[in-house]
Amino acid sequence: MDRLLDDMSRPDSAVDTVDASDDEKVASGSELGEESAKEESIPVPVAMWDFDHCDPKRCSGKKLSRLGLIKDLRVGQRFRGIVVTFEDLPILLPKGTAPVSPSDRAIVDEGGIAVVECSWARLEEVPFAKIRSPNERLLPYLVAANPVNYAAFYIVGYDKAAERLLEKFSWGHSFWSVNGDLIKRYRTCQTAEDVIRMQEAIIAEMEAEHAASKQRGGESGH
Repeated sequence: MDRLLDDMSRPDSAVDTVDASDDEKVASGSELGEESAKEESIPVPVAMWDFDHCDPKRCSGKKLSRLGLIKDLRVGQRFRGIVVTFEDLPILLPKGTAPVSPSDRAIVDEGGIAVVECSWARLEEVPFAKIRSPNERLLPYLVAANPVNYAAFYIVGYDKAAERLLEKFSWGHSFWSVNGDLIKRYRTCQTAEDVIRMQEAIIAEMEAEHAASKQRGGESGH
């Protein structure tokens, strides 16, 4: 399952094309790729809706934008690739929203990945209805190590793209060391349903380990 990037080219169009009078303005594939060309390009579009909730000097999305590795989207723009709508997948999935899985590779090949840069404390301010996508996804359970959105690239097999983004941060090297084993397990899955079952198994293992550790601690105290 360790599929790495080889000689893949950027799609000509990564988003829907509609008439200019359409209420929802749409970005073109060339527009999404324009800034990525400033450095060694990632062969699929990478984009974000940024709601300016974080300190610009510390915002990972803004840093990638300054480096030309991610494209800013306007509210109302439609994105045909995978849209990671939240940073973590809750144990109970919202109705109709599936986790990203290896089966999403074809969608990423054609349309790339976009994320929502916002604060959990200010979710009520985010107009999620206006950033809807036919391919909204959540991430399965991961250990938080700064923003984890880029794990979506790892899960679908775009290792080099994930590394290209993470290498720009001082904490980037720790992401794989913390989450690599979990990502490898998710990459053995085929479908979103498989990922959900794997996540449940991982959480159950963690809970059992925690209970056993707590029991050992209690016994040692006697």
